[in-house]
Amino acid sequence: MSATGQRGSMLAQPLTRPSGGRMAAYLGLFVLGMVVGAAGALVQSGWFPGGLLLALAGAAGLFLGGARATGSRAGAVASAAGWMVAVVLLTASRPEGDFLFGAGVVSYLFLLGGMAIAVMCATLGQGRQPGGSGVRLGK
Repeated sequence: MSATGQRGSMLAQPLTRPSGGRMAAYLGLFVLGMVVGAAGALVQSGWFPGGLLLALAGAAGLFLGGARATGSRAGAVASAAGWMVAVVLLTASRPEGDFLFGAGVVSYLFLLGGMAIAVMCATLGQGRQPGGSGVRLGK
């Protein structure tokens, strides 16, 4: 506490454990990220360039929507983590020689573009603002 009775910076506060409802929301966003990643992997090479743009727009909508829905950057991170897990699992080839991603420019644009969009949405996502009458951020 400062001399005026205000709590310190938000960064100096101890970490708190999220509630059960918030954890369920993060888990739901993680699973939804896996679904969007798998759907994007199927669509991105099917209809070039529209499929690639549709897959990246769907990922961006999920990442930014997750951040806005939860009111924190963790929503974007949870959905981006699910997207990344699905995409990485789908890039691995199987023992039979089957694979989902070809070695083309479109696949690399999908992978790198999705990662760039995830970083942008996680950093631009709505952060928490400290409460109280002495702060100017909320005004």
